[in-house]
Amino acid sequence: MKNIKKGDEVIVIAGKDKGRRGTVVRVDGERVLVENVNMVKKHQKPNPGENVPGGIVEREAPLHLSNVMLFNPVTKKGDRVGVKVLEGGRRVRIFRSNKEVVDI
Repeated sequence: MKNIKKGDEVIVIAGKDKGRRGTVVRVDGERVLVENVNMVKKHQKPNPGENVPGGIVEREAPLHLSNVMLFNPVTKKGDRVGVKVLEGGRRVRIFRSNKEVVDI
């Protein structure tokens, strides 16, 4: 089971955007794309076939999974994540600090 999934609220713990929070847009292996975090400028060539203008565009770049932590709304901090097996065999993610369930 993955610690971080699409739609989770995370906090950046390392890098130029340390301390910023955002929602996970996409998870690709060990990389995670967080909304409005790690913004970079990309020089984009125009593509008349797809009606895409050229120029400098600003977009999110992926971060490594080790540089983000799941945000715990109770403690207002980043928290480590564990897995607990409920009765019936269902696995859920829990916060390590207060043992609260992440997945409802």
